[in-house]
Formats: sequence, C-alpha cells, structure tokens
Amino acid sequence: MKIVFRVTQESDGGYVAECLSHDIFTEGDSLDELRTNVREAVSAFFFDKPKPDHIGLLF
Repeated sequence: MKIVFRVTQESDGGYVAECLSHDIFTEGDSLDELRTNVREAVSAFFFDKPKPDHIGLLF
C-alpha cells in the first residue's frame, strides 16, 4: 500500500502535510521535521493495521 501527502508551505516558513486518502495531518518547521512527523503520524494512524509500504510527499 502507498499513501501520498500533499505538502504546502505556510507563510511563516513551516510546512503542513495532508494525506490524500486518510484523515492524517501533520506539520513541521523544516522539511526534515515534516518528514519525521509524517512517519510518526502514519505509524500512529496505522498502529493496529498493516502499515503502508511507501509514503509519498507531493509538493
């Protein structure tokens, strides 16, 4: 399974990621922080289900 997040940059310089297929949202001050937060959010959302094989970020 693959899931994709749409990434937008906020006016303050931070980033927001919204999953296109599930109710998962997260944010980060940098792209590195955003990537980490996306992985953590996906892990938490799928804690009792099989996790996706691939996570994509769409800018």
